[in-house]
Amino acid sequence: MFKTTQSMFLAAAIAVVGVLPAAAQPVPDLKEGAFWKTEVDAGNLPPVQDRLPSDPLVVDLSAKGREFGTEGGTLRTMITRSKDIRQMVVYGYARLVGFDENYELVPDLLADFENEENRRFTLKLRQGHKWSDGTPFTSEDFRYWWEDVANNELLSPSGPPDFLRVEGKLPSVSFPDETTVIFEWDDPNPDFLQSLAQARPPFIYRPAAFLKKYHEKFANQDDLAFEVADARVKSWAALHNKLDNLYKFDNHELPTLQPWLNASSGKKIRHNFVRNPYYHRVDSKGVQLPYIDIVEMEIVAPGLVAAKTNAGESDLQGRGLAFRDASILKKGEAEGNYKTLLWKTGVASQIAIYPNLNFDDDEWRKVLRDVRVRRALSLAIDRATINQALYFKLAHPAAMSVLPASPFYDEENAQAWAQFDVDQANALLDEAGLDKRDKNGIRLLPDGRPMELVIETAGERQEVENALQIVTDTWREIGVKLVMRPLDRDILRNRVFSGSTMASVWYGWDDGIPQHHTSPHYLAPTDQVFLAWPKWGQYYQTGGDAGEPPDMPEAERLMELAHDWEIATTDDEREAVWREMLDIHASELYAIGILNGAPQPIVVSNRLRNVPQQAMWAWEPGAHFGVHRPDEFFFAD
Repeated sequence: MFKTTQSMFLAAAIAVVGVLPAAAQPVPDLKEGAFWKTEVDAGNLPPVQDRLPSDPLVVDLSAKGREFGTEGGTLRTMITRSKDIRQMVVYGYARLVGFDENYELVPDLLADFENEENRRFTLKLRQGHKWSDGTPFTSEDFRYWWEDVANNELLSPSGPPDFLRVEGKLPSVSFPDETTVIFEWDDPNPDFLQSLAQARPPFIYRPAAFLKKYHEKFANQDDLAFEVADARVKSWAALHNKLDNLYKFDNHELPTLQPWLNASSGKKIRHNFVRNPYYHRVDSKGVQLPYIDIVEMEIVAPGLVAAKTNAGESDLQGRGLAFRDASILKKGEAEGNYKTLLWKTGVASQIAIYPNLNFDDDEWRKVLRDVRVRRALSLAIDRATINQALYFKLAHPAAMSVLPASPFYDEENAQAWAQFDVDQANALLDEAGLDKRDKNGIRLLPDGRPMELVIETAGERQEVENALQIVTDTWREIGVKLVMRPLDRDILRNRVFSGSTMASVWYGWDDGIPQHHTSPHYLAPTDQVFLAWPKWGQYYQTGGDAGEPPDMPEAERLMELAHDWEIATTDDEREAVWREMLDIHASELYAIGILNGAPQPIVVSNRLRNVPQQAMWAWEPGAHFGVHRPDEFFFAD
């Protein structure tokens, strides 16, 4: 949920020299796969050697400890909302640069890149690389996006994305030849490369040949007017934006660079995604990836994912499953012909409570902004009981902080205000001036209202509601009445963003394993989706046009530190920034973490190969299955 960035491969080594060597794998003799052979034989599709770049990305599976696969088969998986077909872009994880299995940044769609002191980035494309419709993927696709989309006021009213602004300035972008793109800033932009590797990538390119047909600068005006009328939209810009959905993945006509392309149009219960005939990756035996021909995504009700998985109706499932489902999934393994793996989770907290410091009730806002109140609420949570009841002691009771896999992990921060201590919690609330109670023992606010703290949830995870039931009992001991209100996820977000929500509950930071070169922006009030300070985030995101400026000293310091990280020139300086920001969060408790490290059930068909037995389930970094490369998964039969 939270916008994060990730670590940079060999950043210390390449910051000065800047060259990341390309893989030395020779290109093997390419083999035509069975799936597209009929089309090739009919002359409707070029042979494989003409579909791939002259320098495809060659994957040596044996070096990765994986099996070489066989082509074919349909992989079944489930989602719970129609718009989640975008998970195919997440799982497909074809990025200009992406993380490998060791979370090191390497070229993917790019043949290579050069980084000169984090100011000048030269991106080298693969010669002969093509979109899924066979049109060339060249620097023209980057130029079209930069000049005709990102800097077109009708298509992009707010201009290019924020990650390209450094000290308020946009880069100069040039296109020396068809395989070279250069982004250059006056000041360092250490966030650039890792932003390209995100689960939701920024897509700094577009399929120009396709989209120019819908752009007023390039299209025949009569044809364009017909298309606008036929689509029943108000303008060419509205039509262009409707069709330009590389991330949403809902326009089956839009060319893609992902391993599978959308073969379904309109709203369906089942969406099929077929292998991309022009996909740029091959194994070292000459077989074009992905191995699997078709991915079938079925849309089901959230409560049915575990049951249908238990019945053997999914070949690969993580989304929609929770730890509470593990026991029933284990029982169904033999009959369902699958195995249940338990992966580690990468979020900073499995369950975190977010007091809204921008709540639009003045009295409650003052109370929630008192750090003694937040500390008392944290101390009055019995994390050990929650861990036992919900996770059989397999999670880790802790405040919200980074995980032990991060070099910034600090045990003192992880345990800050996380002990179950009702006496100290009561003393803190008394000290905060909340020492009066009603006849039921509930504390009174200064204006006389009972201290009924309403926590709104997305209503999607049973463990959240179970945890809050336990918290309800222990908060009673400190005179606080917890009122839980389940809502639809989108309604919850909108209420938080508007200041209507007193407190909410969600996961902790998506990236719980930051490294030295991970941007710490998600620790500062730079985004409304950090639910403790939505209006501060809005203020930053809109350049002051909406929201409120941070008006608490510690939050203002976080903003200063985030800027210090941007302009830092050494790892030591960046590490110092990280540690101070984490110390502030540990002290101020903007989010009250309950526990982390809860295992994530991953169900895998017994027929499916190359799925890691032990791995990390994380949105950032890693794109859930994406970093584990589903294009290398295959069916043994």
